[in-house]
Amino acid sequence: MNIKESIEGYLQAVQLSRSPNTSRTYRNALNSFIISLSKNGININTDSPDSLSEECIVWFTDDLKINSPTTEQLYVVAVKGFFEYLSAENLSAINLTKIKLLIRQRTRRPGKRLPQFPASAINRLIESYENKNLSSIQDNIQLLRELRDRAFLITLADTGLRVHEACNLKRGDLDWNEGRAIIIGKGNKQAVVRFSRKSHKAIRDYLEARSALDGNSHKPLAALPLFARHDKGAGQKIKPITPTTGRNIVTERVREFLGEEAVGTITPHSFRHFFVTKILISTGNLKLAQSLARHENIAVTQRYAHLSDDELDKGYWNVFEE
Repeated sequence: MNIKESIEGYLQAVQLSRSPNTSRTYRNALNSFIISLSKNGININTDSPDSLSEECIVWFTDDLKINSPTTEQLYVVAVKGFFEYLSAENLSAINLTKIKLLIRQRTRRPGKRLPQFPASAINRLIESYENKNLSSIQDNIQLLRELRDRAFLITLADTGLRVHEACNLKRGDLDWNEGRAIIIGKGNKQAVVRFSRKSHKAIRDYLEARSALDGNSHKPLAALPLFARHDKGAGQKIKPITPTTGRNIVTERVREFLGEEAVGTITPHSFRHFFVTKILISTGNLKLAQSLARHENIAVTQRYAHLSDDELDKGYWNVFEE
């Protein structure tokens, strides 16, 4: 087996176990690694994996300095995984301990930034949609879309659900009496998500307006998607919205209620930031915020444990006002 074949074997293994986005990133990383090897006299079509030495990581990390620290870290992790694959498959006697040491010594660590999102704009968006008069809408499809979008945005803001998690919800996932749902979240792990009374009401209003369509679907109600498509492509069928549709809903409603200049400043994930920060500001309980946001590492939650801009402004002027 030559190096090229071993790389393809590794990428196929990645494709089976990781998401499509991760697979693409790993392939890009290995393509960069191949260029680095070629520059240093390694022929992937003729040389065997056992010819690779720890020095390859030195070449690769040097070549990655033209990229951002984040990209550098991603690509190095991918190539480190390749060396671990070679070792596990007995294709190379590479010193993995030395590889890891060289990576620690030679790679940059990306700086951690606080999550940025316009909290006040999200509040205005939700309040504007709650106050919008939908009673004058005559077209049933348009009304369903309005009710769905309102319920979708309130659900994102009040549950902390990731956009794909919200899109995957089925009617039967919700326990209306307990005010929660059991989902399969990040990492294929089961999790409990709580729903506020406000999100419950918005979802109920939407489902009541959709009752005729659901009843004619000839499928168990519990199996139907919570948020469905209402377009010509779906027709009378109850099809779930996709994350792309979820992102489009956010974009369209931001444009409607906040104006064109606000488009792009709020994404579906902004509502998750909003959710975590709201818990911390209201309770100051970091552990509670971690549990409700379903963060495995509390360090992720700690990134949200900062003062709001208003509080920072007030503190600054208290110190420096004359």
